[in-house]
Amino acid sequence: MQNPIIHVVQHLAPGGLEVMALELARAQAGHRPTLVLSLEGDADSAIAAWPRLAQHRDQLLFMGKRPGLDAALLPRLVALFRRLRPWAVHTHHVGPLLYAGPAARLAGVKRRLHTEHDAWHLQDAKRRAVVKLALSLANPVLVADAPHVAAAVQAAIGTRPAVVLNGVDAQRFSPGDKAAARAALGLPEGRLIIGVAARLEPVKGVDIAVAAMAGLPGDALLVVAGAGSQATALREQALALGVAGRVRFLGLVQDMAGFYQALDLYCLPSRNEGLPLALLEAQSSGVAVVAADVGGVAAAVDPHSATLVPAENPAALAAGLQAALAKHGGDPRGFVLAHASLAASASAYLALAEEAA
Repeated sequence: MQNPIIHVVQHLAPGGLEVMALELARAQAGHRPTLVLSLEGDADSAIAAWPRLAQHRDQLLFMGKRPGLDAALLPRLVALFRRLRPWAVHTHHVGPLLYAGPAARLAGVKRRLHTEHDAWHLQDAKRRAVVKLALSLANPVLVADAPHVAAAVQAAIGTRPAVVLNGVDAQRFSPGDKAAARAALGLPEGRLIIGVAARLEPVKGVDIAVAAMAGLPGDALLVVAGAGSQATALREQALALGVAGRVRFLGLVQDMAGFYQALDLYCLPSRNEGLPLALLEAQSSGVAVVAADVGGVAAAVDPHSATLVPAENPAALAAGLQAALAKHGGDPRGFVLAHASLAASASAYLALAEEAA
C-alpha cells in the first residue's frame, strides 16, 4: 500500500481514543488508503482481546514496542515510513507523538498531524516537558479534540491547537427497535435501563454509578459494557451495597449500536475525560445522557436533553438520573448531527493535512 494516511496509537485495546482512530481511518478510506499503526502488541493478541479488530485486520500494523524507552523503535519507524511513503502521519497522544512524530519527519513525510485527546496529563511537569520536546522534534500540525483541551495545551506549552471535535457515524449509531436490542443482549422488557460503556478502570468512575444505584428506584437496572482491572471489585461493591441484582456486567459488547438502542438513559460517571465518544454515540442513538461535568463533557452534550452533575458524587448522580427521567424536550440525535458527525471530523483533518504540505 503506497501513500496511505497512517494513524498511530500506543496500543489497540478497547477505548475511546482507539475507536476514534479506527473510525477516522474508516471514514478517510474513501479519499485515500488508510492504516492504523499500534506501537505496542501484535495482531493476534490484539484481535483476541478485542474481536472488533478482526474486520480491520488488513489495515492494522503492529510494532511490538518493548516496555519502557525503546530506542530501536525510532529507526524501525523511519524505515517503515520510507517504505510506505505515507501521504500523512497522524499521531494520537504522547507516546505515538514521541516516536512516530520525529520518525515521520526524518522519513520526509510532509503532512504530520498530532491530536491531544485529553488535558489532565499536562498538569504533570515531566509530562509537559515530554510533550514540548516531542512537538519540537516532530513539528506537526497540533490539534485538540475539544475546546478545553486546546486551552489546557496552550496554557501548558504556549501553542494554541486547532480544534476538531470527535465525530461519530450517525448512520451506525441511530435509534432502533428497543425490544429487539434488549432481547439480543438478554435484557428484560419493562425495566428502566441505564447504560454505561467504559473501561473498568478507576478513571471511568463505574464505581460511582454502582453506588448511585442505591439511591434509585428498585426497577432501575444498570447495565455496564466494558472490561478492565476493576471487574471483580465492582461486582463485590454491588454485592456489598445490596444492588447486585440491579447491576449487570456484560463484558465487551461487540454490537455497541444495539447496546445504546436498548437503553432508556446513558450515564457517564467519569473522574476525568477528554471529549467522550460514548456520549456522542448514545446521543446519536437518540438516548438522553446524564454525565459528570468533567473535561470536555459540556461541549459533547445536547444542552436541552442532557443532565450534568458534579463528579465523584453518587448522590448527585442518582438525583441527576431521576431528574433526567422527568425531563422533556431536547434532541440529542439532532445535536450530534449538527455538531459531531464523523464525516465532518474526517474532512477537517484532511483539510489540515492538505494545508501542512
